[in-house]
Amino acid sequence: MATFLYRLGRFSFRRRRLVALLWVVVLAACALAAAKAPAAPEDGFSMPGTESQKAFDLLDQRFPGGNSNAADARIVFVAPEGQKVTAGPNKAAIEKIVADVAGGDQVKGALDPFKMAGAVSKDGTTAYSTVSYDVQSIDLTTATTEALEDAAEKGRDAGLTVELGGSALVPEAELGGTTELVGVAAAAVVLLITFGSLAAAGLPLLTAIIGIGVGVASIVAIGMSTTTTTLALMLGLAVGIDYALFIVSRYRTERAEGHGAEEAAARAVGTAGSAVVFAGLTVVIALAGLSVVGIPVLTKMGLAAASTVVIAVLVAMTLLPALLGFFRKAVLPRAQRKARGGQRAREGRPNMGTRWARFVIRRPLAVLVLSILGLGLISVPALDLQLGMPGDEAKSTSTTQRRAYDALADGFGPGFNGPLTVVVDAKAAKDPKAAAAQAAKQLTATEGVVATTPPAFNEAGDTAVLTAVPSTGPGSEHTTELVHAIRDEARDLKSQAGATMLVTGTTAVNIDVSQKVTDALVPYLALVVGLAFLLLMVVFRSLLVPLKAALGFLLSVTAAFGTIVAVFQWGWLADALDVERTGPVMSMMPIFLIGVVFGLAMDYEVFLVTRMREAYVHGERPGEAIVTGFRHSARVVGAAAVIMIAVFAGFIGMSDSMIKMMGVGLASAVFFDAFVVRMTVVPAVLALLGDRAWWLPKWLAKVVPQVDVEGEKLNHPGPAAPRPETEPDPVRVRVRV
Repeated sequence: MATFLYRLGRFSFRRRRLVALLWVVVLAACALAAAKAPAAPEDGFSMPGTESQKAFDLLDQRFPGGNSNAADARIVFVAPEGQKVTAGPNKAAIEKIVADVAGGDQVKGALDPFKMAGAVSKDGTTAYSTVSYDVQSIDLTTATTEALEDAAEKGRDAGLTVELGGSALVPEAELGGTTELVGVAAAAVVLLITFGSLAAAGLPLLTAIIGIGVGVASIVAIGMSTTTTTLALMLGLAVGIDYALFIVSRYRTERAEGHGAEEAAARAVGTAGSAVVFAGLTVVIALAGLSVVGIPVLTKMGLAAASTVVIAVLVAMTLLPALLGFFRKAVLPRAQRKARGGQRAREGRPNMGTRWARFVIRRPLAVLVLSILGLGLISVPALDLQLGMPGDEAKSTSTTQRRAYDALADGFGPGFNGPLTVVVDAKAAKDPKAAAAQAAKQLTATEGVVATTPPAFNEAGDTAVLTAVPSTGPGSEHTTELVHAIRDEARDLKSQAGATMLVTGTTAVNIDVSQKVTDALVPYLALVVGLAFLLLMVVFRSLLVPLKAALGFLLSVTAAFGTIVAVFQWGWLADALDVERTGPVMSMMPIFLIGVVFGLAMDYEVFLVTRMREAYVHGERPGEAIVTGFRHSARVVGAAAVIMIAVFAGFIGMSDSMIKMMGVGLASAVFFDAFVVRMTVVPAVLALLGDRAWWLPKWLAKVVPQVDVEGEKLNHPGPAAPRPETEPDPVRVRVRV
């Protein structure tokens, strides 16, 4: 591995103009393909194998033209204080607004609340109109959405409080681009402080931007939606900077040891590049493993992000050494740039990483116990983890969707925002109408149901749809229990009337998502941890080091779960983080967090421990190897972690609660893993294990391939000797006229 990458790095350095040109061509081609690609369809949230998805599929089949994925909107009217919506002027204004909306081009229908049962609250203060469209929300024109917003403004001009909800509303623009720019700016500052050179700080940023440009453009070109590219963009930027940071740091070290620019670049790719390749593989395994969950959208996100990580690795292996050829001295520290060629840099004083490593290996047991106890204490709230899919109730009160949600809950009860759609498949029943009537009777008698609509049949008369309104909100545990109770009652309907009853709707879908994700957690963990264990065993030729890496990851991820529960369920620091409403954690957050954090955790593990393994293989004692690894890698790993935290923390300032939750979870997980687990637990465990840390049974050592990540073969004759450096440093050339 090291020899192959050494040759690749040397080739890229020598043929730097060709390599740089090829990447520019690839970027331009991908950008052109993305520009010419048709608009990607909206990601449909399908859940194969769940009851809610079976019900949706049945509705599409038995109610042709119904388009269960079509956009809808809900206009909520609240009368001025002391008045009712049924009062003459208020009623006339509402009817006029509904009629205007109903005449829109893409509108299928708009229901008059005064002609629809149950659309006016019992106290007469609140009413709503449901607007259905012929197309999905992504296909709604600007004129259509503006007509809806104009209708709301007319109602407000008439003295009513009018709020909007539903899928037809375009989400309020989040400053995602600004957040990414803030992350890049923070990364630039950290890199500049770490390297003390504009060129050294700029190269990781440049290569990362080129990598995500190629990756994201490729994803768009093949027809994936912008939703799918979110994770790819975030991770591509983060790992792209990290991988380049590690290789540039190794290049500077090789130059300080007296190697020429070409040899240093080749050795940096051969040694640090080997760690980058295996670190990238662990991230790819974690992201591609998301497909085991069985949620198509999550699978697409994982595969798209994994492809971007692969591109980041390729950029680091080829484009980065090519750019080092253009900035061979500019990336070095100022003192080293002034030194004569081939002059070795002095070791200098021990850096912070060296001092910290020596502190830990002097007191390994005490440090290990305190670290584990601290992470365990932070992890305690995770025992109360509750999963759900936050909807409009979790949005900021500054949004009309949240205000519409609150108005409906006040006027019609908390369960009104989470109605259950019940589909009765009576095709096999002797009397379909009697079967549907029996289903309605069962629903009405079910504890927790406050209202049930009459059955509505399709044209064939073999399928009916009912709506049941729970007494509790969509995120309540009582609503989840109600859905399970209705599904249990479906067995009685099947045996007595021969009809099948299925429960679906947004609330039921969210419950099924939570259950499916929960069921997939253990298989997913087993898959990614098992594969990564095998990969790290090959990298480190050890059994205990990969085991320690996996257990350390579990510590950091459970601490991150504890932080999320404490903030978003218990309300700790809610005001400081602008969390307006506590509730269940987003269903996909655990598996999403596990996938992303596992990949990043293994990055830090490989970057830090590879240098320790290299020192150990070259003859240093275990304790000395730990100190050597920290002297060369701690600063780089710390800088990479700070960059990650800065990027993820930028999402905390967004108004969307799910994005805010992602920011808190990812930022806290990176902090715990990098600074507590990798920087503290890892050296403490290795110090306690000593030589045993690098033990591998003889029979297994014969089976495990030798990949030479530490670059041992580069220290012996074998690779072709580099040609003399006769070219001047490109950045130092001055032309005098």
